[in-house]
Amino acid sequence: MTSTTLTWTGTGVPTATLLTAGMAAGPFFLAVSFAQVFTRDGFDFSRQPLSLLALGDHGWIQITNFVLAGLLALAGAAGLRRALRGRPGGTWGPALVAVAGVGMVVAGVLTADPSMGWPAGAPEGSPDTMSWHSVGHGVGAMLSFGSLTIACLVLGPRLGRRWAAFSVLVALATIVVMAWPDQGSISVRMAVGSALIFGWLTAVSARLRADLP
Repeated sequence: MTSTTLTWTGTGVPTATLLTAGMAAGPFFLAVSFAQVFTRDGFDFSRQPLSLLALGDHGWIQITNFVLAGLLALAGAAGLRRALRGRPGGTWGPALVAVAGVGMVVAGVLTADPSMGWPAGAPEGSPDTMSWHSVGHGVGAMLSFGSLTIACLVLGPRLGRRWAAFSVLVALATIVVMAWPDQGSISVRMAVGSALIFGWLTAVSARLRADLP
């Protein structure tokens, strides 16, 4: 009788399955988030970040969304490690994607403070002080955005000239969108940044999955 130990390298799981998980992480997160944007009464996407959906009566849905998307990204990182084994960027690239997955899980477990009028009765602006879990949520979000942006620059050049250009453009666009000095549009800009950076992960995972023998 034998047993199999699963590590972050995804031992025992087909590489194609792991890469498919990486492809799904971003679309899954955004689809579940926007389903809530359009169905939760009173939520105003123009000024309330998607993270705030983790608060209120149905907040467990967004918490679960963050955690599952993070786990999908971790699985995708394992698939990337396998697919890139022995190639330049095959260690640091997948490791950075894994950090992004951990960041998503952290951002889900540690929720932001009520603000921007959400949920009902919350302050209309940002809170005067931040709780420890809100700080942790911000750290998790920064880990996800930062590590995936760096992963673009680490992995892109290793996949060919066109992929290098595509990856650099995505990284630059994400930095510009997230750093744009307009706090009034932060909720929309965070969603656009998520779409850019996780779209890159989807594309790279799909490319490597297509190259599998």
